[in-house]
Amino acid sequence: MALITLGINHRTAPLEIRERVAFTPERMPDAFRELRMATGTSEAAILSTCNRTELYLAGDDDCAPAVLRWLAGFHQVAPADLENSIYVYRDSEAVRHMMRVAAGLDSMVLGEPQIFGQLKDAYSLAREHGSSGSFLSRLFEHTFSVAKRVRTETAIGENPVSVAYAAVNMAHHIFSDLSRNRALLIGAGKTIELVARHLADAGVKDFVVANRTVERAQALAETHGGRGIVLSEIPDYLADVDIVISSTASPLPILGKGAVERALKKRKHRPYFMVDIAVPRDIEPEVSKLDDVYLYTVDDLRHVIEENLRSREGAAREAENLIIAGTQDFLGQIRALDAVSTLKQFRQRAETLRDVEVARAMRALNSGNDPETVLRSLARGLTNKLLHEPSVQVRKASAEGRPEVAQWLRELHQLEALDPQDTPITLEKL
Repeated sequence: MALITLGINHRTAPLEIRERVAFTPERMPDAFRELRMATGTSEAAILSTCNRTELYLAGDDDCAPAVLRWLAGFHQVAPADLENSIYVYRDSEAVRHMMRVAAGLDSMVLGEPQIFGQLKDAYSLAREHGSSGSFLSRLFEHTFSVAKRVRTETAIGENPVSVAYAAVNMAHHIFSDLSRNRALLIGAGKTIELVARHLADAGVKDFVVANRTVERAQALAETHGGRGIVLSEIPDYLADVDIVISSTASPLPILGKGAVERALKKRKHRPYFMVDIAVPRDIEPEVSKLDDVYLYTVDDLRHVIEENLRSREGAAREAENLIIAGTQDFLGQIRALDAVSTLKQFRQRAETLRDVEVARAMRALNSGNDPETVLRSLARGLTNKLLHEPSVQVRKASAEGRPEVAQWLRELHQLEALDPQDTPITLEKL
């Protein structure tokens, strides 16, 4: 069984492509059902965030083309539009890639912690839909263990460097004193929670949180002394806020150009600072064309983030070493499992040969044959049958120029080393 990772991320694809292949929660059941059926993979997991869409698959080594066709078809995108953005990792590289993702080493924000929780959610979702078998389950669990080691044994997570932090940091370029500004946060997930925390730390005291369900919005807003509303109420509050930061899983834009235009007239063109972290986008791109609106997407935050990463570069090198060790450890575990299966087969074959010889000996004893003769015959017959096939294969391998097989036999049975004078002559010595 091969491990395949196929995906796109912020390095390989622009936002316009990433948002076209993002998976919404509502479509996940269909995705899991169709993915394995269309590609013939036995196990599958799907990770979909603002910066990446990745499929983790256990199946045939040549399944990647079928997976790409399925991904394009599911999202109604031409395969040619994705081919230049897609990356594919196999086996050890796929294992290492997943560990780098979990540790935040492959993120736009080096070492950011949110991706770890997103990957855990992807694993839970795969299990919920019966799509994660023993192989992917082992990989995810081992990956989480390695990522936790990276967090505890390196300084990769020190200093606030995240998309949420970068969004708030950019607000200072528009407003010098954030304590005078009111913020509208759209969504109530982990990213928006982090945004709210950074805004509060920066001095913002007045929050409005809009969400599909008002209960979640209110719970988050109350933490910072704000108010929770439903999405349909956004136009009623839009003119009174200065900062708008959005991150939802909505497949369609939530805030349109018309609503912002009407709010600007009421504000007498006081400027807006807006950040759309969502993929697909929550705020219509046309909003950026309006005067007095400073609209940024997740890709626009890149240069702010890069300025804050230098302190983590040393920790990243330490983290890479832990991941290399973690990858080797996982591959060793998988190879050990393969050995267990082989040993089980080997033992079953030996026991079958034993049972045949014992049955023959019992018949001889029941017929009145001499017990000592029967026992000697049993031992001789069992020994010959156990040694016959290995002996044939070792001679065959040596004749084919594979002397290492004989050496493996010596190692397996802890035989004494050959005397140098008895070392077989090989073609290399002639």
